[in-house]
Amino acid sequence: MTMKTYNVFISHSWNYGDAYDKLVNMLDKADRFSYRNYSVPKDSPVHNASTDKELLDAIKERMQFCDVVLILAGVYSTYSKWINKEIQLASNGFTSPKPIIAIQPWDSEKTSRIVKDNADKIVGWNTDPIVSAIRELD
Repeated sequence: MTMKTYNVFISHSWNYGDAYDKLVNMLDKADRFSYRNYSVPKDSPVHNASTDKELLDAIKERMQFCDVVLILAGVYSTYSKWINKEIQLASNGFTSPKPIIAIQPWDSEKTSRIVKDNADKIVGWNTDPIVSAIRELD
């Protein structure tokens, strides 16, 4: 039996790249789990888009291939115009909405209400629940 490869978009703030890196590392090490990362990391040429529209178009181009959207639900997400735009894009930018999984940071008592209110599933900062949610919502 072949293992399914999940297409994943990880919404994150480039200013908090360490959390993104840790999440990618967790997914990379997950047992019996294969995924393709369609995110926009800080070193991507997309990062140098000259206008907000260019960046939004580039994000939409990448997100269209995804089965799910993961959003780190730290409180900074509430104040990020980009994460809010990505939520709108996942919810309304395609023929079928992209399921959103909110990941609550393990050390954070305060999390983003906006992210959690728009999530199809909310999980903790732990590999197994994240992978289970991806499989469930695909």
